[in-house]
Amino acid sequence: MRALLVVNPAATTTSARTRDVLAHALASDLKLEVAQTAYRGHARDLARQAADGGEIELVVALGGDGTVNEVVNGLLHNGPDPDRLPKLAVVPGGSTNVFARALGLPNDAVEATGAVLDALRDRTSRTIGLGLVSGTPGTEDAGVPSRWFTFCAGFGFDAGVVGRVEQQREHGRKSTHALYIRQMVRQFLAEPNHRKGGGITLERPDADPVRELILAIVCNTSPWTYLGNRPVYASPQASFDTGLDLLALSRLSTPAMARYATQLLFSTPERGPHGKHATALHDLTDFTLHSQAPLPFQVDGDHLGLRTSATFTGVRRALRVIV
Repeated sequence: MRALLVVNPAATTTSARTRDVLAHALASDLKLEVAQTAYRGHARDLARQAADGGEIELVVALGGDGTVNEVVNGLLHNGPDPDRLPKLAVVPGGSTNVFARALGLPNDAVEATGAVLDALRDRTSRTIGLGLVSGTPGTEDAGVPSRWFTFCAGFGFDAGVVGRVEQQREHGRKSTHALYIRQMVRQFLAEPNHRKGGGITLERPDADPVRELILAIVCNTSPWTYLGNRPVYASPQASFDTGLDLLALSRLSTPAMARYATQLLFSTPERGPHGKHATALHDLTDFTLHSQAPLPFQVDGDHLGLRTSATFTGVRRALRVIV
């Protein structure tokens, strides 16, 4: 099998020596080409070339969730076609690796490489659903390019936290779970409208709008994220085999923040955050989030700036993954 290994040399949990060892291990079973990313969006460009070229059968992403997201968007730049497009394999190299772990892969890069090689030898794979977010027709964001996401997107508060973390990383801070928690507290203290309902409205076909939301977390799988080795379930029913799930909150006063943060921390595969200010929806295919003012927006932990609207589509059987 001819394969392309896309390596993020800035991956936070693998050294150059480790990445060389992993590439050598993969090359023992594959006709392997190796490409290192050199700029933001490079992994997307490499995967797009692989999809268009017609010779690569497998693209392996070695990096964090951001690298994986870029590879997925490159593979699917002309839309999903799991029977024709190269398959995807993932070797985790980031700080959290939500997508790889949601697939059942070990969080250790060496062990995950072994699992991928075992799956290749056994010819095992699965076809997963993905989320697609697009600009909303008739709004100022109508022309924003569509973006695929593998495990989550966020509009409002959580995206603001992601943006703050990215700013810290640009100043040389390492991406750690402690950094995320500090920035979450700072975002909460700085958020001007966290005490009462916010300006986000949820619209979906054949349903009344849900208004005055402060944040919206869209999940394509569960768990939503990890704190170290602890999984956090914002939408416990979310799955690669269904549409999208949504958790939205309409209040983030200090007591509400403490309550929902505790519910998230102790969430389980059976129960996530709940209460009168929480809206939890499962297996959505199409919906739109509107905001009265521009709000932070993120997909798969990548901050994409400010948006006033976003239209979401859950696409079943979008991509074949080696696992």
